[in-house]
Amino acid sequence: MLGKAAVTMSPMRIHVVSDVHGRADALARAGDGADALICLGDLLLFIDYADHSQGIFPGLFGADKASEYVELRAAGRFEEARQLSAGLWASLDGDPRDLMEAAVRRQYEQIFSAMPTPAYLTYGNVDMPRLWADHLRPGQRVLDGEVVEIGGLTFGFVGGGLRTRYRTPYEIDDEEYARKVEAVGEVDVLCCHIPPAIPDLLYDVVARRFERGSEATLEAIRRTQPRFALFGHVHQPLVGRTRVGRTECVNVGHFRGRGTPFALEW
Repeated sequence: MLGKAAVTMSPMRIHVVSDVHGRADALARAGDGADALICLGDLLLFIDYADHSQGIFPGLFGADKASEYVELRAAGRFEEARQLSAGLWASLDGDPRDLMEAAVRRQYEQIFSAMPTPAYLTYGNVDMPRLWADHLRPGQRVLDGEVVEIGGLTFGFVGGGLRTRYRTPYEIDDEEYARKVEAVGEVDVLCCHIPPAIPDLLYDVVARRFERGSEATLEAIRRTQPRFALFGHVHQPLVGRTRVGRTECVNVGHFRGRGTPFALEW
């Protein structure tokens, strides 16, 4: 459990995580020594690309099928990957949507049970927002296109990702994403799941590909100059930190891989 209400504490220390992807064990310790926890989404683990035996997909279909699926996607053969996945789901005894939702709910139950409080959360691109309300605990607050004050600073939250060929669960149109950025307005700390559209922040050196970033977020940073812009999404970025004017843009790290949060102090 974290300390007393953040607004009463000085100095302040906030821990920030992103891309939890099932790491309930490490998440339970992520608030140690902090006044509050911020989570920038991607709580679910469908497949661990480093260990194909971990995640919802291999749990249902086995590590070998998960490896085959990963290899197709890595080769850019997305339609073949979708056909493989569709065939596997159709082979199960029961409605695939019900089976998927049950597996997702089991992961969410573990993650939200482990999450320290107070916690401020927004969605990642592989999350399923409609299921979060059923698993939230007291002291865990979800914000998306919204602002909250913590310790005298304003924090704006923008969740989800933009549309890609990967078709992850919470991808939205550029216009909808931009409206959420606009709704946040001028803040001290801008918290998003995906990075601003700066190429060095978007290139994953292990996956060897560019992820999508937000032009709307980049424009908002240039215009309003928050102290920090915090994000995740790119697990092994070419550059994890850069400046845009006075704004420090920081990838808070791949929490599933690192198991440690980024610390923000003031």
